Amino acid sequence: MADVLCVSPSLQVLCVLMLFTWAHTQNVVVFQPSYLTAPGPVVSALLLGNTSGVSLSVRTVSPSNTTGSIGPPSCAAEVTQWVLTREQVGKTVERVQLSLERSLHLCGENETDPDCCSNPLCVLETLQVSACVGDTPQASLLIQAKIHALLVPANAGPADNKTTIPNPVYQPLGPCPCDLTFRACDVRCCCDKDCSNEDLTLFASHCLPGPFGGQVSPPPDYQCSVQSAENTPDWFPFLCVHSPPKNNPFLGLFYRGNVVKSKPGPTFQRPMLSAPALVNVYVEGSPILTLNDQYLTIPQKVFGQCVNNAPVAFLKNFQVECVTPLHTCPTEPPLQTLPEDLRIPVKNGEGGDVIVEVTDEVAIDPSQSISNTNGAASSAESLMCENVTLALDYQFFWKENSITNITLTRTVGAVPLNGSVVLTTRYSAVFINGDFMSEPNSGNPVLIFSMTGYQVGRPVIGGFMDILDNNTGSIQRTSINLWKSVSDGLCFTNEKKPVLFGENSTSGCLLPVSRQNLTQCDLLRETVASLQAALTTATYVARSGNPDPLTVTDWIDISFVMLNSSATVEDSTNSCYGIQSHQHIHVWSLITGTVEGRPQREIRALQVSMSTWSLDCVGGDDSPCVDPQETWLLPITSSVTFTDIPVNTEPPKTSFQINFTEYDCNRNDVCWPELAFPFTRYYTGEPYSQSLAKGLILVFFFVAASILGTPWRQVRQAWNTL
Repeated sequence: MADVLCVSPSLQVLCVLMLFTWAHTQNVVVFQPSYLTAPGPVVSALLLGNTSGVSLSVRTVSPSNTTGSIGPPSCAAEVTQWVLTREQVGKTVERVQLSLERSLHLCGENETDPDCCSNPLCVLETLQVSACVGDTPQASLLIQAKIHALLVPANAGPADNKTTIPNPVYQPLGPCPCDLTFRACDVRCCCDKDCSNEDLTLFASHCLPGPFGGQVSPPPDYQCSVQSAENTPDWFPFLCVHSPPKNNPFLGLFYRGNVVKSKPGPTFQRPMLSAPALVNVYVEGSPILTLNDQYLTIPQKVFGQCVNNAPVAFLKNFQVECVTPLHTCPTEPPLQTLPEDLRIPVKNGEGGDVIVEVTDEVAIDPSQSISNTNGAASSAESLMCENVTLALDYQFFWKENSITNITLTRTVGAVPLNGSVVLTTRYSAVFINGDFMSEPNSGNPVLIFSMTGYQVGRPVIGGFMDILDNNTGSIQRTSINLWKSVSDGLCFTNEKKPVLFGENSTSGCLLPVSRQNLTQCDLLRETVASLQAALTTATYVARSGNPDPLTVTDWIDISFVMLNSSATVEDSTNSCYGIQSHQHIHVWSLITGTVEGRPQREIRALQVSMSTWSLDCVGGDDSPCVDPQETWLLPITSSVTFTDIPVNTEPPKTSFQINFTEYDCNRNDVCWPELAFPFTRYYTGEPYSQSLAKGLILVFFFVAASILGTPWRQVRQAWNTL
């Protein structure tokens, strides 16, 4: 029963436990397993039970010629080529191990060493290990040894820890990929130089095919020896090439070989990956690091949610507001902070560090940041939370790729805790270069100091001229904006959003207008015009995403156009005309090249056009037209459109091509180059086979007419007169 259970691998543990329990209770010994097959020079088994006073013997046995069975175990030891060892691994468990005491080297030609293997199947015998108490056998173990000879090259010298890579200019790099074992013959690897002729005869007809088997550089198709008789076309013998196999197109594609040292042996351990080295030099978008190589973190919004430990990016300004419900007084950052915890050293990008300078301010009226959600709580029950951090405003002063100074303004205040309150805190970071706040570029961040085109989705950079003290001009940056609809959608409360390059957009806001405003049309026009003018205060636009404020050629003028304003209509008490209710921005861009595979787009022109509407109450019966105090909402809109200028890659035309139009099919009714167009595959009026057949018929009639015509008649007449 135990033998049946031990056959299943899933029950081996249960089998060993059952045999161990049975042997322990019966005070006997058993081998587990009781039968083994030895494919190698070492084999081991377990002896379970009370092994005290038990001796082991090994002998060679063979089955009977008549019955086919092996005789009973015997305690008589024989001299074999195996060494028997035993090791106590438990209180009642021993490991029995047999090791082959001979060489497995395959004998070569004219080799006289008696210890080598004369046949590839070096060892084929059956062993019986007996566990005896005195002269009485208690248990036996049968081992079927079937061991093949090792294919070790005869010329294997001392190990040299150098691998010579052949020159790949003349030999393929890695000519034998299946040669996996160092100084040993790999089976079925016919290109292995370690295999002797005797080894190759064992598997010569079963070599590994393809590049893995050594066919790294297959002969090209144009070799005369490649084509078979079945697939060879008739013209192949006249065009094939007779060339040595060493001359193939795969040679010379690598650098010259060299001698390198290899590792002692392969390892299967997981490699220890070192942390990437942090670069101290700051570029746009790189995280700012503290002196202990940690990220400088400030609460920011990620996917609409406030994250307390968000890294600060170099030259990236932000201002966020975080809403936090309070049930108890805060005791941890960022709502409860200490000045000494905020004065941390930060790497400046030049190998040094700067200390954050902290300035405290006390909020005079913190109620603007507090909203009470439990109005039923009385003032007597309120708890005052002191020194709650209401705002953290960072200023980073930078120059080139380094930070010169960091200042922090911490605003604290007392927050009354009446039951449950909601606290709104503010966090901001601005980067200032000298006295000017940094503006992020819209070009390639890798080429921050070179002129590159705009990236899609980055803001369009505008500017206006600022005259300096030395009568030189400098372009000061400003944004070109659209309306951003928020909250109630009114123009006086709406925010603005920058124009993003390559993204068409339309937005607007609502302006309350009553009949009383129609009596003051000039004031209404000025109000709407001032709202629209606030969107675009720039008079210049940057050509590229990384403009230089001191280089005028990096900027182009913005053209302003007033549409449908030619006809002037007088205002009345019920109507107002010429209201600039829509502003449209049209941007023309051109691809001027590529940098690192990215197309570089430059702005070639920007036009801001105003569309005027009329507003009247003539003949209307709406309530705003009847009631002077009633208002209606006038839509004020803005939009942007981007147009790509097509690139003309054709060479410029010469004056002859411009003036000579006889063969120009686009400017001439007769197109001689397309005389045979019906016979080409571009003609789709009918199937190609039909058009070809009709063309051949026409050619036949033309040839027949030529033969039967006047020239041939004159030739026949001259022939007949001879």
